[in-house]
Amino acid sequence: MATLLVVDDELSMRQFLTILLQKEGYDVITAGNGREALDIVLQKDSKVDLIVTDIRMPGMGGLELLSYIKEHDSSIGVVMITAFANPEDAVAAMKHGAFDYITKPFKVEEITAVIRAALSKKDGASQQRTECFPEIIGQSPEMLKIFDLIKKIAPTPANVLILGESGTGKELVAQAIHNHSRVAQQPFVPITCSAIPESLLESELFGHVKGAFTGAIADKAGLFQRANGGTAFLDEIGELTPIIQTKLLRFLQEREFMPVGSTQTKQVDVRIIAATNRILEEEIISGQFREDLYYRLAVVPIRVPPLRERKGDVPLLVNHFLKKYSERLGKEVQTISSYGLEVLMEYDFPGNVRELENIIERGVAMEASNIILPENLILSAHRKKKGSKAQNTTKPALFVAAENEDELFERGLEDILQDLERQMILYALEKADNSKMRAAELLKISFRSLRYKTKKYKID
Repeated sequence: MATLLVVDDELSMRQFLTILLQKEGYDVITAGNGREALDIVLQKDSKVDLIVTDIRMPGMGGLELLSYIKEHDSSIGVVMITAFANPEDAVAAMKHGAFDYITKPFKVEEITAVIRAALSKKDGASQQRTECFPEIIGQSPEMLKIFDLIKKIAPTPANVLILGESGTGKELVAQAIHNHSRVAQQPFVPITCSAIPESLLESELFGHVKGAFTGAIADKAGLFQRANGGTAFLDEIGELTPIIQTKLLRFLQEREFMPVGSTQTKQVDVRIIAATNRILEEEIISGQFREDLYYRLAVVPIRVPPLRERKGDVPLLVNHFLKKYSERLGKEVQTISSYGLEVLMEYDFPGNVRELENIIERGVAMEASNIILPENLILSAHRKKKGSKAQNTTKPALFVAAENEDELFERGLEDILQDLERQMILYALEKADNSKMRAAELLKISFRSLRYKTKKYKID
């Protein structure tokens, strides 16, 4: 039984987490502040496996506690929670060794998943899962869920549809599914649908016979025939034309096809894994993609999250790419500066993991020392355009109504947001005749979230 130390200056939150985590089978002890928590950890008979701590507390806060814990015993995992969605806090927490960072109000399944992942990392299970998928770097809860899903579906023959933005690593997931399947020793044949003209794509998929068209000087096996007994990976499936979609649907239904120019059908036993960066549900509504084909492909859908949704994996990916390109380029760049990592943690990565890899490769190539400095991190022009556009935005309404802009800036963003949030809650309660259930509906938040916020702002 793992022992968890819950640290929060609010009694209600300590009680809530205690009940929740005890139901999950954990032994739970609590502390009301960082100093009290540190005293517990420093006891000789302390057996704390994981600390779940608020960041902002009177006296010793969560970040200071984290620093002391990592100096005392780096094997103790730390999960940070806070009521403020502050990127600076997230960067500081990850930089100082926190396993993950959660913002209140959180979903029960979210925090329990993070805690399980943190404990798995401590006992080595997380590392084993990573070793099972050496080409997919990640220990965030989102990636651990994908690893578990791959293990479940890989031994089955079910078709898989991998969804995700460009650069998230969809082909790596497809390869991992094949590598852990019962046909891992058979061919894995990938094809990028958008890279082949429509006039040639049918031949690439189904093959052709000699004389089928000008230039067909011999019989040619298509993708499905070459992948017979193994896996065919269709990348960018959303780019298929209606004619090819129809032919692919027939193949999936009958498991047989006819090469271009042939009158004889061929049968193959092949698993189909498809991928797309498009939202196929929207394509179906607009008539661009066949609904029946979608359901044939998406027997098991897997969504690969964009990098901005798993920022906790950025340091792991950075270290992986540093090692990779230092060896490849003959450099001895061993690490990245703390400010450089902070810059990356605040960046949204429109190009996802592929963009991060490119940034690190370029940084290693340009760096003359053994540490990548911020000036050698060249980020996307997309980010610069976004920033320049922000300079021309209209003045916020709050500033228009303010008598003194300087006073607003002096208060700071967090104070203003808290004040605005409190005013909205009070107004919603007034509109709802003090019914918290109806007020929560007006604010479009859960009843539990509203209850937490009313306690936080001491609203009766």
